[in-house]
Amino acid sequence: MTMYKYFPHSEKDIKEMLEVIGVKKIDDIFGDIPQNILYQKKINIDHSLSEIELRRKLMKIAGMNKEYISFLGAGAYDVYTPSVIKAITSRQEFLTSYTPYQAEISQGTLQYIFEFQSMICELTNMDVANASLYDGATSTAEAVFMAVSQTKRKKILISKTVNPRTIEVIKTYTKYRNIEISYIEEKDFSYDEEDLLNKLNDEVSGVLVQNPNYYGIIENYNSVVSTIHENKSLLIMNADPSTLGLIKTPGEIGADIVCGDAQTLGIPLAFGGPYIGYMATTEKLMRKLPGRIVGMTNDTEGKRGYVLTIQAREQHIRREKATSNICSNQSLMALHTVIYGSLLGKKGLVQVNEIAYSNSHYLYQQLLQTGKFEEVAKKPFLKEFVIKSLIDINKLNQKLMTKGFLGGLNIGNNLYLLCATEVRTKDEIDEFINIVKEF
Repeated sequence: MTMYKYFPHSEKDIKEMLEVIGVKKIDDIFGDIPQNILYQKKINIDHSLSEIELRRKLMKIAGMNKEYISFLGAGAYDVYTPSVIKAITSRQEFLTSYTPYQAEISQGTLQYIFEFQSMICELTNMDVANASLYDGATSTAEAVFMAVSQTKRKKILISKTVNPRTIEVIKTYTKYRNIEISYIEEKDFSYDEEDLLNKLNDEVSGVLVQNPNYYGIIENYNSVVSTIHENKSLLIMNADPSTLGLIKTPGEIGADIVCGDAQTLGIPLAFGGPYIGYMATTEKLMRKLPGRIVGMTNDTEGKRGYVLTIQAREQHIRREKATSNICSNQSLMALHTVIYGSLLGKKGLVQVNEIAYSNSHYLYQQLLQTGKFEEVAKKPFLKEFVIKSLIDINKLNQKLMTKGFLGGLNIGNNLYLLCATEVRTKDEIDEFINIVKEF
């Protein structure tokens, strides 16, 4: 007997439902929609299509909608978003603008914020996480504030392999806080270890790195972590949380504060947002975390309940001692990532990374074989890489757009930053390569 995940309505079901709402046929339900924009032909759907394949086919059938096939990354990624996420997050009780200060009437919201924090802790291998941050760049700036607040030092070392847009946000945030920024030079598209150690002194509050870095390379910090800690500085790591299902976690590496953007956990590109920042840290630094932290407790009847905890922060009390005055509520996007995590699970997250790894390395090798690109770094990468172009990148990207593709990013000096996530197919990559060959 064949088993299906979802059972379609029978003819009897449909007839009964139509009778209840008072119409004779399904088409009558859509009577208010102008006929000229309705698709009139029969939709022929093959059997056993995956959700991504089905969505792609329907977009093609619709014709009027044009969705570019993206090989662009650099901080925002075209990722798999299960359809069920939108179905759940669109429910009225979730689409409220209410900020959950009164725990007694906010249990549902507080619970999924707690689940978000728990998921971030598991992914990063850290002790505690918060929920409030707008996106990866602002969460990283908040992590800098946290390091300064904890160490009482006013200098931060930032690797030049951190995303330039993140660095720009940090510069904006720190401008009127009298925080000095010093940069760690890059070497072969990774941070320069020697330069880091030379610039590390008793004025440095923290060292900020990114893993995988801006160029997609997975960096190695084994030889510098202990030195940073011996200097009584904090290691701040901006990390793509989706990659942590496969690569070494910040907790295993020895990071003190982990931050970044959780957009890669199933949040669509959506023209640049909304996304959600995350932050996690050790138990020792817990009281310096900005934003809200939800804790689990028991009520007077012994029933499980959720509350905002450790509230010596922001607009609550002791504002002058707060790390930050951030008090936003990104909980809808937190719910989005929680549903994604629960749907994929640990094995699913590993599989997503394996597919992205396979896609990006196939694209990389195929580009080299065209003879129009050269290798610049023999270092490990997962889904994003940098390659040297022997042709005009801007003109190539213009050509790709006419064919329905978003090419990679021109980062200067003939360097081309490309990405191939889990949603790309071999056919799409092959078509991309053929356009490059013909260029």
